[in-house]
Amino acid sequence: MAPIRIAIVGAGPAGIYAADILKKAAGDREVSIDLFEALPAPYGLVRYGVAPDHPRIKAIINALREVLESGVVRLFGNVHFGTDVTLDDFKRHYNAVIFSTGASKDAPLEIEGIDFDGSYGAADFVSWYDGHPDVPREWPLEAKEIAVIGNGNVALDVARVLAKHPEDLMPTEVPDNVLEGLKASPVTDVHVFGRRGPLGVKFTPLELRELGDLNDVDMVLYDEDFDIDPGEEEQKKNKQILVISRILGKWRERETGTASRRLHLHFWSRPEAVLGDGRVEALRVERTRPVEEGLEGTGEFREFPVQAVYRAVGYYSSPVDGVPFDEIRGVIPNEGGRVVEDGEQLAGVYATGWIKRGPVGLIGATKSDAKETIENLLSDEAGWWQPAAPEEDAVTALLAERGVQFTDIGGWAKLDAHEVSLGEPHGRERIKVVPREEMIRISRDS
Repeated sequence: MAPIRIAIVGAGPAGIYAADILKKAAGDREVSIDLFEALPAPYGLVRYGVAPDHPRIKAIINALREVLESGVVRLFGNVHFGTDVTLDDFKRHYNAVIFSTGASKDAPLEIEGIDFDGSYGAADFVSWYDGHPDVPREWPLEAKEIAVIGNGNVALDVARVLAKHPEDLMPTEVPDNVLEGLKASPVTDVHVFGRRGPLGVKFTPLELRELGDLNDVDMVLYDEDFDIDPGEEEQKKNKQILVISRILGKWRERETGTASRRLHLHFWSRPEAVLGDGRVEALRVERTRPVEEGLEGTGEFREFPVQAVYRAVGYYSSPVDGVPFDEIRGVIPNEGGRVVEDGEQLAGVYATGWIKRGPVGLIGATKSDAKETIENLLSDEAGWWQPAAPEEDAVTALLAERGVQFTDIGGWAKLDAHEVSLGEPHGRERIKVVPREEMIRISRDS
């Protein structure tokens, strides 16, 4: 029986989990899996979407590394789908393709003034402080007072990095250009705004607790935001919400006023407009209140003087060349991972991760996502593509012929070791290489 040949586009957690699950689900049957990644390095969101001071979350890389180094897959980094390789190429060389391209853009926030100078998307800021090779090396950190809109984990990451003293980031893998940029920041106050109450937040207790551990940063909460939701006792039956309630309760008892920086948490505050003359000068919010259907505006508006606004209201995926895309939901339309177009299954094309279900859930949730997709893929064998050139060498030859400077697993090992060696003299876990050209040079250096 011929080997199963599968291409996976996206070498983040979703793609790597899918590869691992596919190999195990295939049993004794031979499987050949190729991972295609637009960046020169693997791991996607874990490398470029998680704050550098999150070593426990980044430990996920250890599990992903085991899959990459197990011999189960080949990695083709620095390969752009739609230009370097196409869907027609995949049909010629594989039985099927799985798209796991994730979500890297900011979801829109339709309020007045959101496009002013000084207004930023959280995803862009995260890419900057994580050393993404395709964003500018500098970031305008000129504001003393900053607003962060959102009550999810990304909002807390952004607020924490903005408020944290740069020297406290030194032990992490934060790139040098980011460290220098943060050192020049004049920030004194970071305000985080959420339209729900304290127990309606979307972040996890771990993320929240880390805020309270910041050196020389006061946590500022407001009594008016608490004890006004009649459903609080019912909500506290959820263990996670109970922990969040206890953390916030302890912070309310703290003495404040001695730190050089302050991080304010504002609840029941719905952003209504960014104010200024083409540049951010303030944020106007409307106070909200709980009602049986959720929440409603009270008609009471407040203005907070800020010189920068970061929106962290969710991520949004990008369309994939030659594949249907739902512009409203920001996903590839699918049924259980089977890509559909006009209600009909598209033979040989599958999706997993955020491009499949939308940007919700923690990184680990992609495992169950991948399991469903792989089960459906394997059950569809009768409808797979029949590749004309299934030989593994054919893909390598194709990329070489097109002049694609692709990186592989061995190249990633070189880059990984190089980054670690850069950090060692400074007592840091690593110093991340940022320029794409330098990443490729180090990875391909023989």
